[in-house]
Amino acid sequence: MAGSGSGAGGADEGDGALWRSPLSSRYTSREMQQLFSDRSRARQWREIWIALARTQRELGLDLPEREIDALERRIDEIDLARAAALEKELRHDVMAHLHAFAELHPPAKPFLHLGATSCTVTDNADLVLMKRGLGLLRDALLQVIEQLAAFAARTRAIATLGYTHFQPAQPTTVGKRACLWLQDLLLDLAELDRLIDELPARGLKGTTGTQASFLTLFRGDAAKVKELDARFCARLGFARRFAVTGQTYPRKLDFRILAVLSGLAQSCAKTGNDLRLLAHEQEVEEPFEDKQIGSSAMAYKRNPMRAERMVSLARYLMHLPVNAAETAGQQWLERTLDDSANRRIVLAEAFLAADALLRIHHSIFKGILVHEPRIRAHLERELPYMLTEEVLMRAVQAGGDRQELHERIRVHARAAVERQKAGAGDNDLFARLAADPAFATVRDDLPRLLQGAGLTGRAVAQVDEFLAEEVRPALAKARSGGVRRGLEDLKV
Repeated sequence: MAGSGSGAGGADEGDGALWRSPLSSRYTSREMQQLFSDRSRARQWREIWIALARTQRELGLDLPEREIDALERRIDEIDLARAAALEKELRHDVMAHLHAFAELHPPAKPFLHLGATSCTVTDNADLVLMKRGLGLLRDALLQVIEQLAAFAARTRAIATLGYTHFQPAQPTTVGKRACLWLQDLLLDLAELDRLIDELPARGLKGTTGTQASFLTLFRGDAAKVKELDARFCARLGFARRFAVTGQTYPRKLDFRILAVLSGLAQSCAKTGNDLRLLAHEQEVEEPFEDKQIGSSAMAYKRNPMRAERMVSLARYLMHLPVNAAETAGQQWLERTLDDSANRRIVLAEAFLAADALLRIHHSIFKGILVHEPRIRAHLERELPYMLTEEVLMRAVQAGGDRQELHERIRVHARAAVERQKAGAGDNDLFARLAADPAFATVRDDLPRLLQGAGLTGRAVAQVDEFLAEEVRPALAKARSGGVRRGLEDLKV
């Protein structure tokens, strides 16, 4: 997760003299940065201590409510410099923050952290922060889906070349292609919702997961210990909790969380790469601002830098689950500490990267340009080749020899391709077929075929059906709980 607050901000922190992650300085939103900040994490630790004390008091421990109230009123008085100074002495970040918190109201010190271990604080806090982070990503994803759905609807009937192996193939529509991107995001939404719904708290399990310390506090009353665990988790906002743990919650959960974020990155990378290919064809173009420079040397350039950035960050995020898998597999017995430093970095950066990807995706489709003349020119250039099977079937139905006709088409097509490779802008394949006596029976049909009617099959209907039957119901269901935030504009 984010750092523990063991370092105070120096005078040179904001002047470029110290390293800062580009995810924070360039790419991600202020809200996500704040969530995983040192201050946010320190505050969440304090909320854990207060929640523990209140729950213990509810179940009969003699903890003075006025002291808990007094401490809670000062929960936002966070002195990271003081915590850092204490950590230098104690060499323990949790205890440093505990002492710094208790100094604000010393009468509460005797009962803070009662029966707890460090992971009671850190693991439960991590899960609270990640649950909030998942909610922020969900809000952003809903806006991205809604925006892309509108784009698909606008472009539903714009016929365009399909591509397989990045070679011209049977025509589709711009909107139908957008639905492929959209469907990936719907799968991500379903996974995100499932994860948020099922995410458990670690709860109160003690130093090795046996709850022995809490059993002692409640004088052997196991029912109260179980109730303590349940009430504490509910107080943190969790409907579920792990039934058993060691000192930590199973690190496989981190892998699952990062796998869901990786899935989101996969979707963004697919869309970004498609946009880069289409930008090369000059069919689709991402927003390009008035004073934006595409190249320091080539002044005419309009590079797809947003799509490239999206792919670049997606590549980073897609690899992070491997790190979490290694951590999960390397845990020893009830606990080892080689996960700690790693998780401080990996988990927070995964959320920051996912946040950045959604903001970039949204910024692209906020001002995306579709160049229909270019799309039409490409389609017309390749269309005669796409129609040869239709010509062949009609000529056979009119009494022609299938094998002979196939050979004639092959010869004419090769000649037309060579002519285009030599520099001709148009495709004269149908003119060649019209002049060939073997196709005399279908000569009058050729101009009508070139109009392209019906070439996109059910693409337009598929867009309409997909939006009506899949996308809009998913959005309506997802939005029933409201959306908490809009998406900030990109910094750069």
